[in-house]
Parts: sequence; C-alpha cells; structure tokens
Amino acid sequence: MKLRKKLFSSLAVAACLSLNAQNTNNFVVQANKVGAEIQPTMYGLFFEDINFGADGGLYAELVKNRSFEFPQNFMGWNIFGNVKLMDDGPFKNNPHYVRLGNSGHREKHTGVENEGFFGIGIKQGEKYRFTVWARGENQKIGVELIKNNFSENHQALVKGSLNIDSKEWKKYELVLEAPVTEAKSHLRIFLESKGDVDLEHISLFPVETWKGHENGLRKDLVQALYDIHPGVFRFPGGCIVEGTDAETVYNWKKTVGPVEDRPLNENRWHYTFKYRFFPDYFQTCGLGFYEYFLLSEEIGAEPLPILNCGLICQYQNDPESQIKMEDLDPFIQDALDLIEFANGNVNTKWGKLRADMGHPAPFNLKFVGIGNEQWGSMYPERLKPFLAAINKKYPNIKVVGSSGPQSEGKDFDYLWPEMKKLKADLVDEHFYRPESWFLAQGNRYDNYDRKGPKVFAGEYACHGKDKKYNHFNASLLEAAFMTGLERNADIVHMATYAPLFAHVEGWQWRPDLIWFDNLNSVRTCSYYVQQLYSTNKGTNVIPLTMNKKSVSGQPGQNGLFASAVVDKVKSEYIIKVINTSDTAQPVSINIEGAGKKFNLSNGEMITYSTTELNSDNTLENPSLILPKTEKISKEGKSFDAEIAPKTFVIYKFKK
Repeated sequence: MKLRKKLFSSLAVAACLSLNAQNTNNFVVQANKVGAEIQPTMYGLFFEDINFGADGGLYAELVKNRSFEFPQNFMGWNIFGNVKLMDDGPFKNNPHYVRLGNSGHREKHTGVENEGFFGIGIKQGEKYRFTVWARGENQKIGVELIKNNFSENHQALVKGSLNIDSKEWKKYELVLEAPVTEAKSHLRIFLESKGDVDLEHISLFPVETWKGHENGLRKDLVQALYDIHPGVFRFPGGCIVEGTDAETVYNWKKTVGPVEDRPLNENRWHYTFKYRFFPDYFQTCGLGFYEYFLLSEEIGAEPLPILNCGLICQYQNDPESQIKMEDLDPFIQDALDLIEFANGNVNTKWGKLRADMGHPAPFNLKFVGIGNEQWGSMYPERLKPFLAAINKKYPNIKVVGSSGPQSEGKDFDYLWPEMKKLKADLVDEHFYRPESWFLAQGNRYDNYDRKGPKVFAGEYACHGKDKKYNHFNASLLEAAFMTGLERNADIVHMATYAPLFAHVEGWQWRPDLIWFDNLNSVRTCSYYVQQLYSTNKGTNVIPLTMNKKSVSGQPGQNGLFASAVVDKVKSEYIIKVINTSDTAQPVSINIEGAGKKFNLSNGEMITYSTTELNSDNTLENPSLILPKTEKISKEGKSFDAEIAPKTFVIYKFKK
C-alpha cells in the first residue's frame, strides 16, 4: 500500500514538472552567430513644428509676433496710447515696426504689451535677455515683466529701462532677473520720454538656453532629446515641408542668415483642425536649418533634412493645383545648395554663409529626404530628377524616398516598387495605427527584399482605440513592435517616433513623445521605451528563437516578443523581452555559443511596467512610471524568469 502511494506521488510530481515544462517559454540565444550590424542611426528623433513644437516650444523665444509680421500685425499684442504701425523698417523681409509717440496728455501713456505663447513663463532667480532694434533721439523706454491679475500694489514683477540714443537703427539689450516664478506673465513696454521712438524685432529669451546660444533653444527640452542618445535627427517635418499652398511651401533658404531678416511663414497646421484651432500659429524661422544642423551635432545625431519634392500637401490640394514638372528646377537646386550649405568649404557660396553664421567646419551631412508622405505617380515622377542631380554631384549622399502615408494598401504597394526602380537608398514608412496593428507586426520586415532600399520607420505611434492619448499600454506595444525592427537591422536602418513635442495648451495631435507647458516638461512612457532601445541597441543582432521561430507574438507564443543583440564595444549581451499578455509568462533563456568561460553571474535587469495601463507620466507627476534597474546574478549559461503581465524587461550580461 505504501509503495503504491509513493509511486502515485512520484507520478504526480513528474506530471506537474512536465506540465510546467510545457508551459515554460523556452528561448534560445545563439551568441556565436553574430548577425547584422545595427546602424548608429537605428533609433532617433523626428521633429515637426506641430503642437507649437518650435515657436512657443523648442525655440526659446518668449515673444509672439516679435516683428509685427503676422497678417494681423498686432496679433499677440495689446497697444495703448499713440502707437503707429510702420512698414519701412531696416529688414527687407520683415519691414514692419512700431512707432511710439507722445500720448498728447500727461496722464495718458503709450506702449505695447505682448502675451507670449499662452503667457510668458519665467522662473525665480533666472535671467531673461530682452533685445530690441530701435532708433530715436535720446528717448527712454521702460521694460517690464508683469502679471495682469496680480493682487499686489504693482503689476510689474521686474522692470528696467533702456535709453535709445541713436537716430540709426541699433540693437539694444537689457537683462532682467525674475524675482518670482510665473507661468503667465506678459511683456510690457512704456514710452517714458518725449519724442518718437521706433521699435523692431522685440525679443525676450532666457539667458540659460541650451549651451547658452543667444538665438537659442529651451534647455529642458533639448536635454530630453540628448538623454535619448539619438542616432538620427529628422527635421523640419513632416507635412509642414509641403505647405498648405504654393505660397507657403517650406523653403530652407528663408530660414538661414540673420534671424531678424528671416521671413515669416504660415504654419501648415494652424488652420487644419477646427476642433483644435490656432489661427495665431506661424513660423518665424528663428529655428532654422542652421539651428537644426547645430542641434543635431550637439545631441550626437546624424542630421536628416527633409526637402519639398515639388508637391504641396496632397491632402489639401487637388492634382491640378500642383506645381508643374517644368517648374521643378528651383526645388532641385535648393537640394543641391542645401548639401553645399551643410558640407561645402568656406569658399563656396553656401558654405561661406554657414561659416559666417558661426560654423566654418562642415556639418558632415550624409542623408537627405526628398518628399514626405506623397503618393501616386506624381511623386516618383518628381523624385527621379532629384536623384539624378544629387547622385551626379554628391554621389556619397544617401537619398530617402517615401512609401506614402499608409503602412500598407494601394499607395504603399505602388510606391515601394517605384522606390526600388529609382534606387532610393532608404524608404520612409509611416504608421499611426491601433493596438491590433502593432501586435500583428512582429514579423513585418522578415520577408522584405534584402537587395532593395533600406527602411526608415520614419513616423510611428500606437493609437489606442478610444484612447488616442499617451498611456503605458500603447508604449508597451511600441516596444513589442520595435523587437521586429531590431531583429531586422540588416534592412531597417532608422526609426523615429512621432510627433516629438506638444504644448499642453496648444496641441493639435496626440499622442506625443514629450509634453510641456511654459515652465516644465514631462517624458512620456513612450519616451522611456525609445530611450531604453536607443541606449541598449548594441552593435550586432544575434538570433533569439522559441521552437526555432522568432519571438514575435506569433500563435502559441503567449503574447511574447523578444530580440537579442551583442554590444562588441561594451562586451555584453542584451536581451529584450516584452510580455503583452494579461498573465505572467515563465521564460527559460539559454545562451548558446558564448564560450566556456561565460556565465551569467554579472548581470543587470531593467524592468518597465505598471498596473495602471491607461496612465502616463504627467507634468504634475513626471516620475509616475519609470524603468527600474537592478543587479542580477545567475549561474551557468541559462536562467529562468517570470515576466509579469504587460511588462518590458531588458537583461544585460557581460560577455
């Protein structure tokens, strides 16, 4: 009887062990099969001036309509007293300025007040540089940062004055230190003497911009870009490159040279959405192509400028409204001139301009994109002469073409063969798609033609069903999708989430990678996914399989996605695992071919998860959901783990 009980007990344990073994997801990492090189450009950033991403955002200018060039010349300004708009100013492309004159009464006052971008944010103890081009004859102006609804005796939070002592146009400067923190201050200027004074290009910047540049960028926002360690930086868009009509096509040549003389351009997004309507959204181009190249250099990313291909936005214009083929030459010349601006020596026309702006050394441009989300036969027809001209004059420059606005379908299927035929170097694919799409795309690039153009996953973000906002679950599915990018690094050479920035009061499109207000910024869950991939990308792919199949959310894989890389520089193996299911998944990872001396004793585990799947970091709580890092130590060359539901885990082991 006792023997039968022991036998039954042994059989039960064996059955239980067998069941657990069947339920365990067994991964095999073949460390000795070093595969495709992961490009330095693999993970990067895409910037577009949407959601007040440039003026009012990354570009640190605090004054709206600083040169009175908006179509409604006083948009953003309140005027009082004797103020006249003039149009014969010192700058050809920005001729308007204001003349402040005597009010005609001792108790009346003349001046102007600027509302900024949803207010002017200032921080206690920080300094702000006010500059103005002015002319007069010993006039005095008072300059104040004010709070209109201040309950104290004075609206002015801080004030100073300038003496305008020249009849010729001259630049004046005043530095003000903020005594308090205020998100919604205004800039107010009084005429404080007799006689007329003329004011043009009225500007206010934080002294503390990124790296202290005077025509600079907002420090916290650039720091967030730098901390991703991006490999590529695509700019300036996006749809804004195309323009709303022929008059508003983005022209890089209008964004370089003296900032005071860069002409205003209408933003492609200001009239687009009636439900998020911003008719005061324009581009001063203070953040122009020189600044974009400089930013790329300073954050360590390859610059990828996108140029108009000779088509205005196809969503907003009928085919018969498009720019004709016979009018394409200036667009092609613009592309050639841009390459000269970036790389030409100081004796060339455009290389000299770059040097005059402060950068004699070339920017070492390697890539240029022609067109954005164009579709139909009109696009390859126009791309062909661009490729011919660029390849002839600059054969080392790689040209990025487009597969249109969709991730599949008629236009996509038409354009990919056309890009191959034209021998584009890379093809830009875009996907703003729901959860189901991201879960189904684990093997998207496994069967792409390895002999054709490389892939640039140029704009992507998971848009949750009825949850078109940033939340953790969307970022988790982006992480799952990215395992397929990484496994196919031989064909996928670039990938960038989009859009990048959004002002909490000025957004038109969401989700977005980084949100901000006038004083603070927050890095979303999607941001941390991008950062985790970029800072753990390794140098080469190594195979990771389950039952000899890639771990890509396939049937029977229990919602798991995984990839593995080796970093030859840091001498480590990096394994990424994403559990998209609602249940914990036991995983056994066996590392084969790592050598006799290899063991798992010196490891690190990064875990990114939350039980609040619909939540994200916020301005009020920017650290709500953060990756957590801990040291781990395992014996031998394999280890068992349990991946919690809805969790992204990275394992790192020294070779």
